[in-house]
Amino acid sequence: MKLVDLSLSAFVDTTASDAPAPGGGSISALEGALGAALAAMVAALTLGKKKYADVQELAAEAQKTAEAYKAQFVDIIDRDTEAFNAVSAVFAMPKDTDEEKAARKAAMQLALKGCTQTPLEMMELSVKALELISSVNGKLNASAASDLGCAALALRSAIQGAWLNVLINIGGIQDEAFVSQARTAGEALLAKALPLADSVYESVLASL
Repeated sequence: MKLVDLSLSAFVDTTASDAPAPGGGSISALEGALGAALAAMVAALTLGKKKYADVQELAAEAQKTAEAYKAQFVDIIDRDTEAFNAVSAVFAMPKDTDEEKAARKAAMQLALKGCTQTPLEMMELSVKALELISSVNGKLNASAASDLGCAALALRSAIQGAWLNVLINIGGIQDEAFVSQARTAGEALLAKALPLADSVYESVLASL
C-alpha cells in the first residue's frame, strides 16, 4: 500500500515506528503538499467574494496552480520512500566475490543518485510554490492571511528538509561532477526560496 493511501493516524504512527521509511524526505514532501494545499484553500476562499471581484481571475489561476503543485508533492511522498528502499535493497546483495562487490558498489551509487534526484525535484517544486504564494500575498482573502503565512512556513520546511536529504546522499556518491551539480543546484534553489518564505511570513505577521 502507498503511504498516501494510509489514514493520517496510520501515516503518523508508521513514521514514529522503527521502520526507516517514511523518513525526512517523505515528510518534507508532505510539508510541501500541505503548503500548496493551504495556498489553494486561500485562493478558493477568495473566489465568489464580491469584495475581491477584481482578483477573481488571479484567484482562479492561483487555485489551479496550487492544486497542481499539491498533486506533485503528494506523488513525491511515495517516490522518495521508493528511492530510499532501492538503497536498502543494495545491502541485501551478495558481496562474496570481486564481481559481486563491484556490482553492489555500482548499484549503491545508482541508488544514491536516485535518492538525491527526488529531493532536488522537491526543492524545485517548493520554489515554484513559494513564488506563487509571494505573487498573491496581500491580494487574496485577508481573512485567510494567516493560512497563507502557514503555507509559506510549510514550504520553507519542505525545501530545507529536502536539502538535508540531498546533502546526506551526495556524501556517499563518488561521481564528483554529479555531486557538484547537485550541490550547486540545491544552493541556488535555497537562495531563491528562503527569502520568499521569510518575506511572506513577515508580511503576514505585520498584517495581523
